[in-house]
Amino acid sequence: MDRLSNTVRPYAWGSTTAIPELLGLAPTGEPQAEMWMGAHPGAPSRLTRAAGTGEVGPEQPLTDVIAADPERELGRATVEKFGPRLPFLLKLLAAGAPLSLQVHPDLAQAKQGYEDEVRRSVPIDAPHRTYKDANHKPELICALTPFAGLCGFRRPTEAAEAMAALGVDSLKPYVDLLGAHPEEAALREVLTAILSADPTEMAETVNLAAAAAERLGGAHAPYARIAHHFPGDPGVIAAMLLNYVELQPGEALFLGAGVPHAYLDGLGVEIMANSDNVLRCGLTPKHIDVPELLRIVRFEATDPGVLRPEASPSGEELYETPVEEFRLSRFDLSPGAAPVDLTRGTPQILLCTGGAPKAGELGLTPGASVFVPSGEEVEVSGTGTLFRATVVA
Repeated sequence: MDRLSNTVRPYAWGSTTAIPELLGLAPTGEPQAEMWMGAHPGAPSRLTRAAGTGEVGPEQPLTDVIAADPERELGRATVEKFGPRLPFLLKLLAAGAPLSLQVHPDLAQAKQGYEDEVRRSVPIDAPHRTYKDANHKPELICALTPFAGLCGFRRPTEAAEAMAALGVDSLKPYVDLLGAHPEEAALREVLTAILSADPTEMAETVNLAAAAAERLGGAHAPYARIAHHFPGDPGVIAAMLLNYVELQPGEALFLGAGVPHAYLDGLGVEIMANSDNVLRCGLTPKHIDVPELLRIVRFEATDPGVLRPEASPSGEELYETPVEEFRLSRFDLSPGAAPVDLTRGTPQILLCTGGAPKAGELGLTPGASVFVPSGEEVEVSGTGTLFRATVVA
């Protein structure tokens, strides 16, 4: 078992205070958006492992540790199923402003899109490149604080009512489309129209809609806040097609393929398949590939499906999802309780988010994490909250 050193990514939308407060550090004034735990090549966790002689070796990336002996670190079953790499990435995510409105492909779409861009010799770092790899990117976000987001399409009639209430004439064609077509066709037609509109005309519509949303307040207030960060962005109007969700601590959202979503505000634990494939729909200056986006998006109204963990006799509270690349659970450890055996034939990352629990002999504080190789014996004890990230056995 190895204590991890992790990189904090300073994306512009990040909170300046949430991650430092959890870690017990003074804010720097700069945004601190995500702390990555895992073996993503862009910012792998680092560890210092004692050699067989007992001497402590140099710090090394988790990617190198896994590459040196994948079966020892990940277990044979994980390597056979996912290859010689850690198939998930765990994060602390702290949103101080809205992230881009986005969607992820399924596995077949990712493979097809990646192979197509390779065939067309699109550079991997090109700003208009859509597929960075051939993997899908299902993800789950679990709130540590009240957490706001957008998740999946709401009923077209509900979106139409929200737009109509703003009293903006240039929104009326969208309102009419949402009321006149079957559900799937209505959502597809309106999102296409929003993303294809003349930028100058759309910017004026967004600004008028934002002013009206601010006057109305209530259910319209989130759109005014989004527009404050992205004035004139068509994603502000696209956001009105989606379910607005407020999670309480311990609640979670699962984002499967084709589901448009955006995180708006709050601190959470996020886990995802280890992929960089993101198709953006708005709230961003980055490239939006409208034709490919329309191929990927699932145009159906859905309940956002807030997840609450299911408890087991061992005290493990599991967030059930339909994917095999990751499995996220939580332990609330009580004073005086017996140690809990977490030994498992899969790789694990344990993350402390509160209190002062112990993993084996390692004492943990909020924000601290450890990597547990497949099959290595580990017990957790003490008082506090631990998240456990692993793969489906």
